[in-house]
Amino acid sequence: MGGALVLALALAAGLGSAALAGSGGKGKGELAETDIRDSYHRSYRYEKTQDYDEAIKTLLPVSQAYPEGYTVNLRLGWLYYLAGKFTNAQKHYETAMKVAPYSLDAKLGYTLPLMARELYKDVEVFTRQVLAIDPANYTGNLRLAFALRMQSKLDQAEQVLVAMLQLYPTDVKYLTELGLVHVARGSRDAARGVFREVLVLDPENPVARHQLAQ
Repeated sequence: MGGALVLALALAAGLGSAALAGSGGKGKGELAETDIRDSYHRSYRYEKTQDYDEAIKTLLPVSQAYPEGYTVNLRLGWLYYLAGKFTNAQKHYETAMKVAPYSLDAKLGYTLPLMARELYKDVEVFTRQVLAIDPANYTGNLRLAFALRMQSKLDQAEQVLVAMLQLYPTDVKYLTELGLVHVARGSRDAARGVFREVLVLDPENPVARHQLAQ
């Protein structure tokens, strides 16, 4: 995507010209575009080696210059999540959502630390916000079904899964989640039928193999 188009989209989204450099909010101090780009590039390299602390550290100058920047907060939310620092992750995702209230990336990102902390009611709330904007969102529906299952709202979870399987009939993730709903309900025969189908599509699927070994 060309730089001019990226800038136009950023401005249309109300994120400001700084979004092109990866911030998207008001800054306390200007950073050269090359410095911002270099910070991101180094951050990606550290992430690839799973050195999440260094990946975070290299972005701190950008975060300090643009504390309300959309992109840098979205990125830091992800990195703090990977580092297992879930409270910090939530804080940065919250800032990203504040800057871009309709961002599905930010809302879905926010559900990651919530799931890690087993805050399933909150996951339900935020995935429903996603689906209010994009009813057929793949990730939003999958995480909603998971959150509902973890709250023992099994009928609601099954409704979500059945509806999405009409769109993605052979999707392994949705089929696996449906199988786990049947397990939670105590419907072993129904669960085994689903998991056998999963193994046809994904012969090494660990969840299906485990459940069929029970």
